[in-house]
Amino acid sequence: MTRLSVEMLAADAPEPITSAGHAQLGIAVLAGIAVIVLLITKFKLHAFLALTIGSLALGAIAGAPLDKVLTSFSTGLGSTVAGVGVLIALGAILGKMLADSGGADQVVDTILAKAGGRSMPWAMVLIASVIGLPLFFEVGIVLLIPVVLMVAKRGNYSLMRIGVPALAGLSVMHGLVPPHPGPLVAIDAVKADLGMTLALGVLVAIPTVIIAGPLFSKYAARWVDVPAPDKMIPQRASEELDKRPGFGATLFTVLLPVILMLAKALVDIVVDDPENLVQRVFDVIGAPMIALLASVLVGIFTLLRPAGFSKERISPLVEKSLGPIAGILLIVGAGGGFKQTLIDSGVGQMVLEISEDWSIPALLLAWLIAVAIRLATGSATVATVSAAGLVAPLAADMSTTHTALLVLAIGAGSLFLSHVNDAGFWLVKEYFGLSVGQNLKTWSVMECIISVVAGGIVLLLSLVI
Repeated sequence: MTRLSVEMLAADAPEPITSAGHAQLGIAVLAGIAVIVLLITKFKLHAFLALTIGSLALGAIAGAPLDKVLTSFSTGLGSTVAGVGVLIALGAILGKMLADSGGADQVVDTILAKAGGRSMPWAMVLIASVIGLPLFFEVGIVLLIPVVLMVAKRGNYSLMRIGVPALAGLSVMHGLVPPHPGPLVAIDAVKADLGMTLALGVLVAIPTVIIAGPLFSKYAARWVDVPAPDKMIPQRASEELDKRPGFGATLFTVLLPVILMLAKALVDIVVDDPENLVQRVFDVIGAPMIALLASVLVGIFTLLRPAGFSKERISPLVEKSLGPIAGILLIVGAGGGFKQTLIDSGVGQMVLEISEDWSIPALLLAWLIAVAIRLATGSATVATVSAAGLVAPLAADMSTTHTALLVLAIGAGSLFLSHVNDAGFWLVKEYFGLSVGQNLKTWSVMECIISVVAGGIVLLLSLVI
C-alpha cells in the first residue's frame, strides 16, 4: 500500500473506545469469550443473550465507558442485520418453497434413479451439495435424513457409507458457500467481494467434499457399521402432494442466485469499467439481494404452482419460513455487535500488530481463531462472526482474492471438531441412532477433515493467486 492509502485508512478507522494496553485488551478478549462459552455451555443460555452479555463484559474489562460499549454493540448489531438479514430471510423462504413443494424430493429421486452401486455415495454428496445451497444446515439434515435412511435400508448399504457424504455436502456448503449466514457475515465484516468469495468457495468446496464425503465414508463405514433405524424415518413432504415440480425447473431455481452472482463477478473481471452499461446491469442483477429475490419470485412459478399451491397458500408458507430464522438473525446480529465491540475496543488493531510481530500468516491466524472459538462454543456461526470481527483489520491491505480467501479460512476453521457442545452433534447422533463414541468417530472426524482440508486448500491458493 502507498503511504497515502495507509494514511487514508487510518483516518477512516474508528476511534478506539478505550486506551488499554495489549495485556489488558488480551485479558478482556479472553474474558469476553470465556463468558460467552460459559453461558452457552454451562448455563445453556441462548447464544444471542450470551453474545450480548459477553460484549458488555469485554468492554467493561477493557476499561471502556459502558455507554460507548452499548453504542458499539448496537451499531454492530444494526449494520450486520442490515447487511445480511434480508439475505437470510430470502434464503429461508427459498428453502421452505423447495421443501414444501416437493422440489427437493424431485431432485433427490431423479439423481438416485440414475445412480446405483458404487456411485451411490457420490450421488448422495451431489444431492446434499445442490439441496444445501439455499438451506440452513439443520433444515438440510431434516430434509435429507429420510432419503439417507431409505436408501441405506432399501439398497442394503452401510448407513455411514451413505450418510457421511450427505452430511459432508451439507456441512461444506454451510461453512464455505454464500448465501449461508456464516459466510455472509464474514463477507460483510471483512468487506470481501461476494462473487469472488462464492467462486473461490465453490473451488475449495469441491475437493473438500470429495475427500470428507465419499472417500472418508469408506473408513467411517468400517469403524461404525450400523443399520438404518426404522423408527427415525419421517414422512417426506411430497408424500402429501398429488404432483410436484420438474427436476430441471427445480435445479434452475436453486442455482439461479449462484448463476447471477457468478455472472456479476465474471463481468466485473472482464469489463472492469464502473461506467459501462453492461457492468452496471450485472452489478444490480448480481447483487445478493436481487439474485435471491429473483430466485424466490421464479420459485413461485417453477416450484409452488406446479405443486398445486394456490395464491392463498403462498403467504402462509412465507410466514412459516420466517419464524424459525428469528433465532439465527438474533445470533448473527449479536455476533455483529460483539465484532464491533472488539474493533472499537482496539482489539482488531492489537491482532493486526501481534500478527506482524509473530509473523503468522493472516489466513492461518484467522483459521486458528475460528477453530478455538468453535471448540469452545460449539457454534459454527458464533465462531465465524467472532473470528471475522477479530481479523477484520487484517483485510485492510489485502487484494480482492486474498480477502475472499480470508472469509474461507474463517469458514473452514468454524467447522472444526463438532462435539458435545454442538447442537448439530446431537441432531446427527439421534437421527442415525448412534452412540456418542460412534458419532465422534464418524461425524466429528468428518468435520475435522473438512476444516483441515479446506484450510489447507485456502493456504495453497493464497500462494498462487
